[in-house]
Amino acid sequence: MTSWLRTYVSVPLCLLLVCLCAVEASGAGDSVCWSPTISSCAECLRRGPQCAWCFKEDFLDGTGPSQRCDLLEKLLHKGCEADFMERSEVKVEVNATISSTQVSPRDISINLRPGLEASIIVAVQQLERYPVDLYYLVDVSASMQENLDHLKTVGVALSLRMTEHSSDLWLGFGSFVDKPVSPYINVHPSKINNPCSDYEIRCRPAHGYHHVLSMTKNMSEFTRVIKRQRISGNMDTPEGGLDAMLQAAVCKKAVGWRPEAKRLLLLMTDQPSHLALDSRLAGIVTPNDGLCHLENNVYTESTRMDHPSVGQLSDKLLENHIYSLFAVEKQQYQWYEELVRLLPGSYLGKLGLFQAPNLIELVVDAYKRLLSEVAVSVSVEDKAVSRYWVSVSPICPDGATANNQSCLGVQPNQTVYFNITIGLYSCPADVEEEEVTVVIRPVGYNESTVVRIQATCGCSCGQTKRCNDDSQSACSGAQDGLNQAQQLDHGPIKNSNRDSNWKCRAEGSDVDCSGRGVCECGRCVCEPSRLGTVYGKYCEKDDYSCTYGGGLLCGGRGVCVSGECVCEDGWTGESCGCPVSTATCQSANGLICSGQGRCVCGVCVCDYLQHSGDFCERSLAHQSTCQSYWNCVDCHVSHSFTQQEAGHCNNSCSHSVGYMDNKSGKQREEPGVQCLYISKHRCRYQFLTSSQSGQTQLYINTRPECASSGRLVGTFLSVCALTVLCGLVVVAVSRLLLQTRGRSAGGAPEDGGYLCTGKDLSYIPTTNEKTVTYRRDRPTDRPLEMHIQVPKMPLGDPWQY
Repeated sequence: MTSWLRTYVSVPLCLLLVCLCAVEASGAGDSVCWSPTISSCAECLRRGPQCAWCFKEDFLDGTGPSQRCDLLEKLLHKGCEADFMERSEVKVEVNATISSTQVSPRDISINLRPGLEASIIVAVQQLERYPVDLYYLVDVSASMQENLDHLKTVGVALSLRMTEHSSDLWLGFGSFVDKPVSPYINVHPSKINNPCSDYEIRCRPAHGYHHVLSMTKNMSEFTRVIKRQRISGNMDTPEGGLDAMLQAAVCKKAVGWRPEAKRLLLLMTDQPSHLALDSRLAGIVTPNDGLCHLENNVYTESTRMDHPSVGQLSDKLLENHIYSLFAVEKQQYQWYEELVRLLPGSYLGKLGLFQAPNLIELVVDAYKRLLSEVAVSVSVEDKAVSRYWVSVSPICPDGATANNQSCLGVQPNQTVYFNITIGLYSCPADVEEEEVTVVIRPVGYNESTVVRIQATCGCSCGQTKRCNDDSQSACSGAQDGLNQAQQLDHGPIKNSNRDSNWKCRAEGSDVDCSGRGVCECGRCVCEPSRLGTVYGKYCEKDDYSCTYGGGLLCGGRGVCVSGECVCEDGWTGESCGCPVSTATCQSANGLICSGQGRCVCGVCVCDYLQHSGDFCERSLAHQSTCQSYWNCVDCHVSHSFTQQEAGHCNNSCSHSVGYMDNKSGKQREEPGVQCLYISKHRCRYQFLTSSQSGQTQLYINTRPECASSGRLVGTFLSVCALTVLCGLVVVAVSRLLLQTRGRSAGGAPEDGGYLCTGKDLSYIPTTNEKTVTYRRDRPTDRPLEMHIQVPKMPLGDPWQY
């Protein structure tokens, strides 16, 4: 029962685990390419070589730009055709027009995207009987006297021996000692010109490097130059060999290196060499610049520049296709063995004696071994070395063995193939395209392969896509004004980001997407903002930057475009709060603002100052008309509007007068001019003049506005009187207090008062009284006060010395 139950339960668990794994696997593709933060094609393709971007205009309308980035098969399933996809592609093009004899191909172009790699094959052929240039660089310090004598017989014998391996041997010669400064040499005046004066031997002065003989095939001339060489001397054990090697490598014109020859640089010494930073002992801190500095065949910067580093020397030897040979005595073999490991294409020979047969065998053996080993060196530009990676795999011919990145035992006329893979990690920030040069140099060969890498970091959005006949929008890259027939006549129209940016600019603007988005494939992708939403064809609209009205953006009657409200029909104003209709400004005579103004936001704004009123119906001319009736109104006011006394006003009123007892405060609804009269009692009387049938009618309001005005004036006068009274009281009290204080300070004045005119100096005190308080040590004691009388100097007395 238990085993059956265990089996019954385990089956669903296994099925559940399988389902979970399937779900995880199905979502793995989404997690690789899709992300809600992706808003551009470049960001999409940077996520990996398997990702693609759909630039079809109507693809998944209503969704965000992040949905355009996905795996290729998923985009096809969603309805994006392959012609509308931007994908990571690798292109390799070989230029076959450049001829080569040893290294092929010589020129390669590669298109890469971040995360991708490209593989190329470089073939290196080992030719037979190369021309050979051999340059002897000899240490001529005093300890090398015997070895220099043996070298004098090497030239002719070496030339005869090398005819077995080379049809053309040229020889050159140079010498070195050390930097001619203290503490490397003895700077006593008697030692500078003759370092060997203590031994009664005439020596040549110490020198960093002398180029003595350029490349020549005349063996007699080579022997004659060697016989003329004399030794020199220095103080310390290490010599300046690396300094001289770099000059011999980079001074190609002076040395006479031939472009078509195998170049061998043979260093002969019995001591180790100085390294970089050793020159600080002599106060030389300027790094070696790796350039040629020969004048009259003498190295001029020996006392001003440091020794080169091992890495710098290695680069210069590779750059100039030079093999380096070291002929050293067995006591220094271990030191140079470590050095050779750091110099590609170098050979170390251990000699017991620098005799001619030994030197000849050293050169021949080194030549055969160096040519039988084929290796390549790959160099990337310094600006991009951290963003690229390179892998080298040699394919050796039959009988040869692979050793890291080289083949050993290669025979003449055999070919070695190198499978070289170059990958791109990432692109520089804010760069759409980058060109980088990679140089592949077979060590010791005078030919190389140049790889030009075009790193594509942005998107071209389908540079050669034709227009879709069924599409209502313009094809990516097709300019306005070209119809379908014209597009077909012109063939595929190029559509790069530069060509399609004009679609992302509003008319009259020179900024893409209003400066609030990025242009992707001819369409604006608006950037998110913390303040609100940015939208629109050119990212010109938002929901936060315009004026609010009634708590709503643009009053709820418009949209915000470039910081200004674009109002709906029938509304205007900064916040769309003003109706366009002028019905509210129409006066009784049917004119807008009585013909004396304009309607602004539903309210009349009069054109001239002499016009006023809600409809600009009042003017200063009307006021002068009102003043002509004041005498008449004053007469009726004086007689208290009684009909019995109204006859007395006939002289001042030549027209009929009526009274208005307007208790409701409403004006008489009758056409005319509204006027105002203020009586001598400051009462305000309103009256109306009306012309009917050529006769003037005058209507006077019998209810004046004067009671509230009287109370206001009375209240104002009361406040003023109270303020003045309070001020007088304060002044009197202040003066009394000042007088009382004066008496208490100076005592009772004589003769009933103290009068100081400011000129009577007899009342000025003659002593100053100062109270000084001292405290005892214990804090509980009371302070002790002392009064000190300080007499003043009388004003009339002179100073006493």
